[in-house]
Amino acid sequence: MVITGWARSKWMLTAAVCGLLASCANGPPSTPSPKPGVEQPPLAETGPIRFTSSGHAAMDAWRDDFAARAMAAGHDRALVKSLLEGIRPLPLWLGSEVQAATAPSSQAEFAKPIWDYLKVPMGQTRITSGKTKLTALSPTLAAIEAKYGVDRQVLLAIWGMETSFGSFTGKDDAANALANMAVEGRRRAFAEAEIYALMEIVENGYARRDQLGSGWAGAMGHTQFMPTTYIAHAVDFDGDGKRDVWKSEADALASAANYLARSGYVKGQPWGLEVRLPAEFDYSLADGSERRMEAWVAAGLTPITGGAFETGGAEFGELWLPAGHEGPKYLLFKNFNVFKTYNRADSYAFAVGLSGDAIMGKTGPLTPWPTHLAPLSVADIRALQQGLNDRGFDAGAVDGIAGRRTKLAIQAFQKTLGQVADGYPTQRVLDSLQALGASGAGMN
Repeated sequence: MVITGWARSKWMLTAAVCGLLASCANGPPSTPSPKPGVEQPPLAETGPIRFTSSGHAAMDAWRDDFAARAMAAGHDRALVKSLLEGIRPLPLWLGSEVQAATAPSSQAEFAKPIWDYLKVPMGQTRITSGKTKLTALSPTLAAIEAKYGVDRQVLLAIWGMETSFGSFTGKDDAANALANMAVEGRRRAFAEAEIYALMEIVENGYARRDQLGSGWAGAMGHTQFMPTTYIAHAVDFDGDGKRDVWKSEADALASAANYLARSGYVKGQPWGLEVRLPAEFDYSLADGSERRMEAWVAAGLTPITGGAFETGGAEFGELWLPAGHEGPKYLLFKNFNVFKTYNRADSYAFAVGLSGDAIMGKTGPLTPWPTHLAPLSVADIRALQQGLNDRGFDAGAVDGIAGRRTKLAIQAFQKTLGQVADGYPTQRVLDSLQALGASGAGMN
């Protein structure tokens, strides 16, 4: 009984174990696993772009407004944000001294006497570097010259003037520089148009957002193109499919040549010729007017080097006295004004012409500069302009820049005093005006 009972118990235990194993093998009825969820893309941001504050209230307000206008005009939201997200106030534009720092009268081409301004572009380092580039890039320059009809020395001179042959193209971001200009306010419409051009550059694949480096005013690359100038005139000369004025010397120089050619440059014609004037010459003929070469010859003008004038077909010239009747005298031709499409200052165009000639081995000017004439300060020139305007001689805006309008007014004033009417702003002219003011005398 005991054995039989044990056997039965053993059988029952075995059955239980087998059942348990079978249960483990089959498991409990499985519950279906939930299907993995399909990730939904984040909802596209709508409404105004949310920017991180620049730390400058006026900049933040301008950015919000401009971004809204840019998107309304059809520009990509992500691009607008990428251009404007990182803008920050620059002391040059938004600092306490901004008006003085960025005023044209503080820039070298206006603030310095012309002989001081020329020291860098006509210095040995600049001219030697230009000659080195002339040799090293001879095939490229020849090809550009052949295609666009712009003399190679002009391109080298502008390259030297703008970035010292690419050694300093600027350390700013173009969008940030232009945003600062817009916020500062004096040239807001201009700056905003240039930012729109930056958008077009990126949208068309001409450059990436991170390539848009510039100088302090938003000009870019080896030859310092503003964004709108880039859109209109930049070219791909090296054939790599990019209009790369930042890294490609060939593209930058060809783009400058294209710009100058479209601005009216005439290959083979001089920009200017230094001349000798006869005794008792009427200096009031240096009035900004162009006259036929026959008229200048009849008035007694001759090339300072002697011989006959060689103008390459140019029929008209303008007599220019960069430092008055005591300094060098030049006949200027059309190409001089083409240089000014880069920079409106006469001294800039003069430096381009002189340094280009020097790179080709031609020295000038031959007439010494009248360095004994102390230059007037910006404040003095403002006083001179105000005094001329008060006496009916239209000197234009009282801005401290002795431009052509001011010089014409000086000429008219000099004539009334029987002085040499060369239009050059000197201490003598200012003293004469102030003496009239002190005496209460009028001119008209």
